[in-house]
Amino acid sequence: MVNVLGPRDEFLRIMERELAADIHVRGNEFTLTGTTSDIAAATEALTEVITILRTGQGLSTETVERVIAMGADGVRPAEILTQDILSSRGRTIRPKTLNQKRYVDAIDKHTITFGIGPAGTGKTYLAMAKAVQALQSKQVTRIILTRPAIEAGERLGFLPGTLNDKIDPYLRPLYDALHDMLDPESLPKLLTGGVIEVAPLAYMRGRTLNDAFIVLDEAQNTSMEQMKMFLTRLGFGSKIVVTGDTTQVDLPGGVRSGLRAVQGILDGVRDIAFCQLTKRDVVRHKLVGDIVAAYDRYDSTLAEAFTSRGQRGTR
Repeated sequence: MVNVLGPRDEFLRIMERELAADIHVRGNEFTLTGTTSDIAAATEALTEVITILRTGQGLSTETVERVIAMGADGVRPAEILTQDILSSRGRTIRPKTLNQKRYVDAIDKHTITFGIGPAGTGKTYLAMAKAVQALQSKQVTRIILTRPAIEAGERLGFLPGTLNDKIDPYLRPLYDALHDMLDPESLPKLLTGGVIEVAPLAYMRGRTLNDAFIVLDEAQNTSMEQMKMFLTRLGFGSKIVVTGDTTQVDLPGGVRSGLRAVQGILDGVRDIAFCQLTKRDVVRHKLVGDIVAAYDRYDSTLAEAFTSRGQRGTR
């Protein structure tokens, strides 16, 4: 019972705040009061929380909040929050939202999967976890992680050092994720031996990538030509995941984003999946989700104002 209620009844307070039913606890019994629908929602939330605990997974305030939110959408949270992808260094990586589960399932079922959404939705992290899982289960013999060398507001030419020195900081987020997922002693060996390769997108040209799990990150910063070049590197026994945020394009003016164009080009092609993640799938600090939502509102306001000015100008 203590595990369900949380330390100092923290989980109980969340449920009381987020659910319309009144929850009373006496000993090992819950008593719920409210409308029929409110009681049903509270019962479902409590059942899901208990189911998650029975799997041996610990609860957190974030987990309880997600259980309630997903229950409101008619989803069985326990089926999502207990789907393990990878366990490493005492922590388990798993999807935390319905769209994340759909994304992970799409990666399993398709040769090429696109994960498109704002920052913090786990699109790259989950793709890399699936890559490590595939390597460890011997589904592939190597992992290739790549990004286009376009920087937000910077120019590589002005940075000091060799080309590798300049590129390495830009690829650092991919290395950071690998450090989360792999033993720190084995990672250098895997990198040195070429089992895991982290490289700029330009290094993919002219290659055919067989028996590999390939992740293209920050794909919104590919041109249409680069996107075509990358996708056609696919070899036998390989899988590709492409991730990006179409609202964060850093390409020069006049260059069309390959990620923005690709769905219209490849929509309907078999064995390719497009997964959309939204601000509701942000799994970083809650404030990140609020920031994404605020910028979405700001962009919508600007678009409406621009449209309004255009209409006045044509009168």
